[in-house]
Parts: sequence; structure tokens; C-alpha cells
Amino acid sequence: MTYLSHPTSLSAAEQFKELHQRVETEFRSRFGHVPAVVAAAPGRVNLIGEHIDYNHGFVLPMAIERYVIIAAAPCSDPSQEHATFYSSDLQETTDIPIRVSFEPTCSGWGRYLEGVIAGFVSGVCDVPAFEAVIGSNVPRGGGLSSSAALEVATATMLEGITDHQLEPLEKAILCQHAEHTFAGMPCGIMDQVSSVFGKPGELMLLDCISQEIQAVPFREEGVSVLITNSNVKHELIGGEYAERRRQCESALEKLGLLSWRDVTLRDLDSARTRLTNDELACGRHVVAEIARTLDAAEAFANGQWASVGELMYSSHESLQKDFRVSCAELDALVRIAREIGFEDGVYGARMTGGGFGGCIVTLVRSDRAKAVRERILTQYENETGVQGSAFTSRPAVGAHLIKRNAHDS
Repeated sequence: MTYLSHPTSLSAAEQFKELHQRVETEFRSRFGHVPAVVAAAPGRVNLIGEHIDYNHGFVLPMAIERYVIIAAAPCSDPSQEHATFYSSDLQETTDIPIRVSFEPTCSGWGRYLEGVIAGFVSGVCDVPAFEAVIGSNVPRGGGLSSSAALEVATATMLEGITDHQLEPLEKAILCQHAEHTFAGMPCGIMDQVSSVFGKPGELMLLDCISQEIQAVPFREEGVSVLITNSNVKHELIGGEYAERRRQCESALEKLGLLSWRDVTLRDLDSARTRLTNDELACGRHVVAEIARTLDAAEAFANGQWASVGELMYSSHESLQKDFRVSCAELDALVRIAREIGFEDGVYGARMTGGGFGGCIVTLVRSDRAKAVRERILTQYENETGVQGSAFTSRPAVGAHLIKRNAHDS
């Protein structure tokens, strides 16, 4: 399902309010009473540092102004051994067991919910039987972490419904484990951390070894982040994503080092005879991308937008040629943005997310954002025959409870 295929005149705050009202109205209509808890968690966009989280480098994401919202309340039958979730976007219902579980019994989107509930029950406290409605305006399949937003919103809702608060990092790790074990996706920690820790006016420079976050200010109103969805679907589970991860692990093992931070481009060149061509190329991307991410964080903090833009273009070229996770549609979008150029409001662009489709992220002058958006989408559709979609975002607030009254059913 694709969201935001058409431009909207609503502000981010108005879209959030509209989504919240839709979810609460659906809950009352479906279950006949008001929700006791309403939780929200955002998607994220990574500005630079792609495929670096699981390689223990640095990444530079921000939470985006697109959310998963869940309304929930304990059900009338406390002996029930499952929770009932209704997705208002998919118009599907699924029942999720509320017991300790070590492997998935559900299918599809239910696996993400089951993993979070199982982790909560095994490590925090029991969960009562409950009913819930989910709504989202995070584009799915676009590399903007709709799954992490769903997981983190579920965990935040469980905090509200049980009155048991998790430490923020503990919540992110619980959700990451759910995605590993129940959804079968070997993701790094970036997506869940971004959804939990997001703050307005800040990017997050995340150290993927220590899991410490350094706030990078991004309060310049004259510069915006334009996120353009190629609307080309990609499937990462068990496929190319996992293969790239294996190649990175194998290369590091052959180098005899514990961390990619200890590797230089000279080390890679010296080990050329011990590495496969694919391992060498993956390693080249990882080493260079770690350096680019640190440079970009400094440039963002100092308002050096042209420098950020060049680092973004270099990142995309590395993902395209060395890491081999781009595709023709993403390359076309980045090329179109680059052709628009600095004079017409574009500082830089790159693919974002796992790759093989999904989105690009473009740094633009705010006063030119609408014109840039329209030109990119028009030229992209003319060239590919695919209708893209796009929106701008500022750094957004992370997971939070909109409403909490765990004893009100």
C-alpha cells in the first residue's frame, strides 16, 4: 500500500491530528467504547550512513513527521488469550497471542506485533487481553521504517496499557529483537532507535557500537528534507540485504579485525587477494561511508549545505556501484535532482533505506521545495512510466502516548 501519492495542503500537525481522529473513531465504531490508550511512533529517514548500522559504524537519521498510531483498551473478557488488532489501512483483523513465545505463529504484519508482545511478556510483565486499531501514514515498502514504527508504537501502547515503562534503549532493543526473531529481518538498531529517540530540530548521530546518540542540530528553516518515493517495491527478507550483510561479515573476518572502524582503504587494498570482488566492494563502501557520515554530521551542524550535498551524492554513487543496492528508478531520481542543481534549490540527493527500490532523500531550499518536488515527479514519471510520490519533513518527535488511562475500558 502506498500513502501520499498526491500532494496535500495539510500541515504535518494537521495530518497527525487527522490520523489520530481516524484511528479513535474507528476504534469506537468497531469496539463500542473509547480507547484507554493511544500511542504514536514515527518512521525515519536516514540522511547518510546506509548499511552501516549492522557494520557498527555511524548513521545520521531523523524521525519523520509520518506516524503509526495505535488505539487500544482491555477487552471485556479478561480470560481471552489473545489481543485483537484491526488495521484500518489494510482493512484486516488479526489475533495475536499474549503469552511467552519464542517463534512466530502469526503471518504477515501480525509477526511484528507478535514479536513485540512476546518480548514484552517475557521480559517486562504480563499483558491483558485487549483490542486495538492501527492507522498509519508512513509509506510502506519505501525504506522509511514503517515496520519499526509499527513495532515501537506497539511497545509504547503496551507501556500505557500495563503501566510499565521501559527504558528508551531497552524499548528499541526489544523491538529490534522482534524484527530479527519474528519477522526474520536481520536489521541493525538504527530504525528502532530513530523511532524511539526522535526530537524536533535534531538529527541523531548514532554510534552503532556504543548505541550512544549525539544530537546534531538541524533548525535551519530555510533548508528542508524532501523524501521522494520511487513507488518501486522491494523485498529484503532473506534476499539481497542478508547477502550484503554476510559479505561484510566475511570480509571483516578475513581481515582479522573486530570492527570496520579499524579498517582503512589501504587495508582493503592490501587484502585484495584474500577477498572476493564482492567483499572488496562492500568493504570499500563501508569504510568510505563511515567517514562520509562523520563529515556530514559536522557539515550539518555548521550549516555547510553544499558540503552535505556533495557527501550525499558520493554516498549514492558508492551504494550504486560498490554496495550494489540501488536500482534504475532510484538512480533516475537522484540524477534528476542533481540536474535541477544548486541554482534551482537542490543541495544533494541519495537513495535511503535498504535499497532495491523505496525512496531517495534530497536536501533542498525550503522556498524551492514545492517546485523541486513537482519537477522531480514529473520528469521521473515521463522517464519511467511510474508515478512517484513525495513529501517534505522536519525532524519529528519520537514515540509517545497521546492518551493514557490504563484503567478506563
